[in-house]
Amino acid sequence: MSNGTHYEVLARKYRPQTFSELAGQEHVSRTLQNAIDSGRVAHAFLFTGARGVGKTSTARIMAKTLNCSVGVTHEPCNVCPQCIEITKGTSTDVFEIDGASNNGVDDVRDLRDNIKYLPSHSRYRIIIIDEVHMLSTNAFNALLKTLEEPPEHVKFIFATTEPHKLPVTILSRCQRFDFKRVTLPKIIARLREIAEKESVTVSDASLALIARKGDGSMRDSLTAFDQVLAFCGNSVSDEDVGTLLGTIDRRLLADISAAVFGGDTQGVLAGIRQVDLVGYNMRQFCQELIEHFRNLLVIRSVKKPEEILDIAAAELDELQKQSLHISALDIQRRLTLFIKAESEMSYANFPRLIVEMALLKAALLAPLVPIQELIEKIKALETAAVHTPSLPWEAARAASAPAPYHAEMQSTAPSRPSQPATVSAHPSTGAPAPESSGGFTDWGRFVAYVNGEDRQLGSVLEHGSPIKQEKELIEIGFPAGSYFLTAGQDTEFIADVQRLACTFMGGNTVIRVKSIEAGLAGAPLSLVEKKKSDAEQLLDELKQEVTNHPVIIEAQRVFGGTITDVRKY
Repeated sequence: MSNGTHYEVLARKYRPQTFSELAGQEHVSRTLQNAIDSGRVAHAFLFTGARGVGKTSTARIMAKTLNCSVGVTHEPCNVCPQCIEITKGTSTDVFEIDGASNNGVDDVRDLRDNIKYLPSHSRYRIIIIDEVHMLSTNAFNALLKTLEEPPEHVKFIFATTEPHKLPVTILSRCQRFDFKRVTLPKIIARLREIAEKESVTVSDASLALIARKGDGSMRDSLTAFDQVLAFCGNSVSDEDVGTLLGTIDRRLLADISAAVFGGDTQGVLAGIRQVDLVGYNMRQFCQELIEHFRNLLVIRSVKKPEEILDIAAAELDELQKQSLHISALDIQRRLTLFIKAESEMSYANFPRLIVEMALLKAALLAPLVPIQELIEKIKALETAAVHTPSLPWEAARAASAPAPYHAEMQSTAPSRPSQPATVSAHPSTGAPAPESSGGFTDWGRFVAYVNGEDRQLGSVLEHGSPIKQEKELIEIGFPAGSYFLTAGQDTEFIADVQRLACTFMGGNTVIRVKSIEAGLAGAPLSLVEKKKSDAEQLLDELKQEVTNHPVIIEAQRVFGGTITDVRKY
């Protein structure tokens, strides 16, 4: 760290100077580099995206590549006089204009008059207008003609966080590049790189807190890191980072969520007390809690949560361990409570009480009991009461001194479990062997095998009907004009499926794809159609069973109610 009188903040000191240093914007870098290499550089560019993601830095790098003394190249040398001048902001041929303070029509007219002259010692005059959406309507109109037909030696680069405020006439004259929010792992990696260069000792957990504070902005993350270093020096502790940035400790969130799922009301209230003592904003805490439970829900709902969640690898491991014995439905029910509580906090004067009530309700939430299990229990009670002259509730009503009670029941109907299929492995390939040596009879087992090997192939086959199934030939029909027919007729698709079929069958098998009319009589159902048909049949049977059940009928009579809906969860 510098001990001199002048300190350069990290966001400026480590500003990207080449396309390769732009973190999280590889799609922009690659497109611009290809345009430069091929000589297809447009005369006007529009860079859009959130704050601090690299728009102005990219504009400077672009200016250096076009004016570099080495030649027009896809990476500037950063050592020639032109590159150094642009980096320092002293180049007479590169104009950086703030659209917020130079937004009048006179400013644009002056600019339009100046760009007529050739550059003094560079190839191009480059005009960079930051926050271009701040220009007035008259200023945009004054810029239109010049922007459409600029002199050959002029390039325009516009940057804005609000592209929707630009006139369509401006948008149509620019090549637009949308900058993405920088992902959490990439920000953490960049912070780790800077920490090593600055000889700072800091944990990955602290870097994750700092990166999360940046909310997808590399500049905001570096500013937060600067603030942490000013407070902690070269040795950063996790506690100091949490206190300084006002972020919620992830361990506290994990402890509170564990107390919720464990029904530990004491632990829940103790956690809220800790949140209040540290001084966290209660609504911010509730939002962090919602994000935490959302991450748990995603982990329990998808096979590859790392492709969905923008979190560090270490945090993902911890969340996976915590969600190991929790169902997605249990997480979803509690997440609904927290979302409702967060919306109520916007106009409440007692936010802590709202959070406490939501957490206590989540901790005391009764587990869902499948309706089939309840029906079986009721049947058992009916069987035991066959010789009883009256119904159980009538006997209870007639008792001389009945004990008062209140019962609350939540139920859901589960899907019927399918019978487990016994699958034997082929001795030489490890693939499931066919059911009989005379032919191939189980389309579902083959698709399940393909799904296990290649999910993309399997998802297409699930929409196919097995027209012909033999040991040497499998003929698959897809609805005419459908996407799945187009995908199924692809040569590479057929080759891949044929390879898997040969492995599955233990011999040469030809795959043939044909077009069939949707709903063709006699054509076997695809797995998707069969699954839909089975689900509809199961729901109809369930509705019939519930509607005709004597206990349900008696409940309707006693309470004067009607069945409005029967759902399967």
